[in-house]
Amino acid sequence: MQVRHLLLIAILALTAACSSKDVLDENLSESELYQQAQSDLDSKSYTSAVTKLKALESRYPFGRYAEQAQLELIYAYYKNVEPEAARSAAERFIRLHPQHANVDYAYYVKGLASFDQDRGLIARFLPLDMSKRDPGAARDSYNEFAQLTSRYPNSRYSPDAKQRMIYLRNLLAAYEIHVAHYYLTRQAYVAAANRGRYVVENFQETPAVGDGLAVMTEAYQRLTLDELAATSLEALKLNYPDHPSLVDGEFVPREEADNRSWLTKATLGLIESDTPLPPGETRANQDVVRQYEDAEEQIPEELKSPGADQPNQKTQGRKRSWFSYMTFGLFD
Repeated sequence: MQVRHLLLIAILALTAACSSKDVLDENLSESELYQQAQSDLDSKSYTSAVTKLKALESRYPFGRYAEQAQLELIYAYYKNVEPEAARSAAERFIRLHPQHANVDYAYYVKGLASFDQDRGLIARFLPLDMSKRDPGAARDSYNEFAQLTSRYPNSRYSPDAKQRMIYLRNLLAAYEIHVAHYYLTRQAYVAAANRGRYVVENFQETPAVGDGLAVMTEAYQRLTLDELAATSLEALKLNYPDHPSLVDGEFVPREEADNRSWLTKATLGLIESDTPLPPGETRANQDVVRQYEDAEEQIPEELKSPGADQPNQKTQGRKRSWFSYMTFGLFD
């Protein structure tokens, strides 16, 4: 047993030694250290390149390769899938060298890092709907690309940044629509209408504008705000006549209110905690009726009137209210 333990320790030590970082030679010159970092970048050894570029910057902070090393460190972090480190390195370069000839590159990679932050390994290979995810990184990326295009409109990176901004704007608009549909299912019609109006006012020329008008129409109809609903519906028909919510020119609501209990939702409907209520009925009314029926069953037979099982001609065909059940019909 002891031999096995020693072998295991030796194997672990050998593995750790092989996977440990290379120790940089303290006697390397600035030029040699930069050339080694360039070789690592060319061979896609980005972790090793980061180590050498950081060492170059710390050993020769005022050398001829200092600023270039800071720029290439941004690139190495980005290619090594370290978006936060890439953004921090880009922000540092912008702060230290605002007038640098290649500062636009720092803005560009900063936007790219935010753009790819939510696109992990799973999102790249599975058909996930990015518009349903937290839009924080997408909003940051849009703002960073907007800074690039506004400050450096003639930059070589501006055309690509503008194309990505179009995609991000459509993504942010679609996210607002998803939230609005959620509010509709939760019967939060005021919040849904506000989300739809926000899309219409702030995301013009995106595909989600038609969805925003449809959300506004449905929410206003639910709120019985007929004038606002008619205005939204008219704008929808005029600008988006082929919208899915329009069937033969008539508006069809797309969302149904979700009145199921949490137990029903958690079990995907396998366990129904309560049967759906008829229109105008509440759980409180049902409880009062149930209490009255239980009390009526406990009344002795000799105390019941002979015609108690026959409905009164005055009340026949009339549905009794919960107040009538509570007062045992004294005020009918």
